[in-house]
Amino acid sequence: MPSVSVVIPVRNDARHLRRCLHALAAQTHPADELVVVDNGSSDDSAEVARAAGAVVRNEPARGIARAASLGYDTARGDVIVRLDADSVPPPEWIATAVDLLVDPGVVAVTGPGRPLDAGPVVRALWPVLYMQPYFVLMHGALSRPPLFGSAAALRRSTWLAVRDRVHRDDPEVHDDIDLSMQFDPAWRVLADRSLTVRVSARPFSSLPSAVLRTRRAFHTFRVNGRRATPTRRWARRARVALQARDHAWWGGR
Repeated sequence: MPSVSVVIPVRNDARHLRRCLHALAAQTHPADELVVVDNGSSDDSAEVARAAGAVVRNEPARGIARAASLGYDTARGDVIVRLDADSVPPPEWIATAVDLLVDPGVVAVTGPGRPLDAGPVVRALWPVLYMQPYFVLMHGALSRPPLFGSAAALRRSTWLAVRDRVHRDDPEVHDDIDLSMQFDPAWRVLADRSLTVRVSARPFSSLPSAVLRTRRAFHTFRVNGRRATPTRRWARRARVALQARDHAWWGGR
């Protein structure tokens, strides 16, 4: 079985982190390594992580992309699971992710989030206004499913292939979209509902929060330039698919 490292960036979120780590302790496929990156917390997030046996790295420069990248660099597992501090994965989450990554053609897997501790209105609007638009629009832009940072797993070899291209020093990038853009458009990413996690309803906490996330998404497209152009990405995907079909046809003759 491949070894698994879980990476969790955190800043002043000890309460949610404690719940996330409790959920990880109940996994049917336990993680071999927990890496928590403290992004300048003033609460006891680091202490909570150490109490759970996590490796704690400190990243004082603010920015989730910088913190997450440090976590990926630190991780030594064959599979790197990325969760947010407010993620609550079900007990079989890691086992399911590892099973999906058995296919050598799959470089990463991801799943959606559903709101935790939210009222009926937020629960009803969440998939319509957040999850479905995110996956549908980003799929169209990227030519394949995007990673959702609260619930994603990738091969360590995948990270090593793209680590020098991510915009880790830009605090305004949407880190999971930015990481997704560095993948070759022809690479296979699976989005599977069996990888759903519960997350905080903070994206719906206020209008400024939603505006900030949207602004960062557009900024991420801008800084990626030609790599973010949907027509180029779909063309690349089509070329690779055509080449694979021709190779299979000639190989079968």
